[in-house]
Amino acid sequence: MSHPDIAFFNLRTILAATNNFSPDNKLGQGGFGVVYKEVAVKRLLNNSAQGTEEFKNEVMLTAKLQHKNLVKLIGCCIQGEEPMLVYEYLPNKSLDSFIFDETRRLVLDWPKRFDIIVGIARGILYIHQDSRLRIIHRDLKTSNILLDEEMNPKISDFGLARIFKSNQIQEETKRIAGTFGYMPPEYAVFGKFSIKSDVFSFGILLLEIITGKKNNSFCQEDSYQSMTGEIWHLWREGRALEVVDSSLKDSGSPDEVLRCIQIGLLCVQEDVLDRPTMSAVVLMLNSETTLPTPKQPAFILRKSNNNFNPSAKMDGFCSVDEETITEVVCR
Repeated sequence: MSHPDIAFFNLRTILAATNNFSPDNKLGQGGFGVVYKEVAVKRLLNNSAQGTEEFKNEVMLTAKLQHKNLVKLIGCCIQGEEPMLVYEYLPNKSLDSFIFDETRRLVLDWPKRFDIIVGIARGILYIHQDSRLRIIHRDLKTSNILLDEEMNPKISDFGLARIFKSNQIQEETKRIAGTFGYMPPEYAVFGKFSIKSDVFSFGILLLEIITGKKNNSFCQEDSYQSMTGEIWHLWREGRALEVVDSSLKDSGSPDEVLRCIQIGLLCVQEDVLDRPTMSAVVLMLNSETTLPTPKQPAFILRKSNNNFNPSAKMDGFCSVDEETITEVVCR
């Protein structure tokens, strides 16, 4: 594997940069493996949920993508048994470490959260429409949004991404890859994905940023609805501001917050054709155009006839964690 835009590092250099993979330099861990500083080195572990194909996919795709709201790939190392990716180091780690933390969320007032929402939207628009390749990310979630020193968002982790032809609308697979809670139902159940799959994931992201709650936190035994269903019902009753993170009190315009909630609901509508494109989303975020009325969202949490089992992910379309799923066969 070679690419003119990628630097190839030897293992000795990586060991020096991470102080021999010292636990003190560990930034985090996900489905791919462990991430270390001072540069962000992502190490594919032997027992990783993702494999060689995902590694190659991430290298080749990320090397061709250049946008201020996408994480920058510096190079890779393929020596030894554990391939590694070398990314720019982003000191504020990932978005989920802020919005879901009782103390750190206070750093993100509404103007900053709105900037993050817009930045994520622009990054997705770039990979869908403006880059040299038309790419579907397939694993957009708060832990895959990294923050630089100025809290600007950068989309990361393209291991599960797929390239679409310019005239291609949809693809179908029997290998479901992504994270439950962020997957649209047509993908989780039937394996069908398109640019509207990323739009759905963005809608979940947007609503999580506003509420400060994980979509999966709504997976409770006595609940028949997902976060989107809860918000949709409150929105129809004119009570949508009740879901807003309490730490945002007095830090933003209620009208702007309500507008963003409505945009989020438009993105997670059940019917794929009803969801807007990312170009329309960016326009709605940056203008005061009249918004359509959202239709029923995809209730990705369903109460099964059996006893509730949080581990039965395909029955409830809900998981209690955010591990990336890479090998689920559709029924």
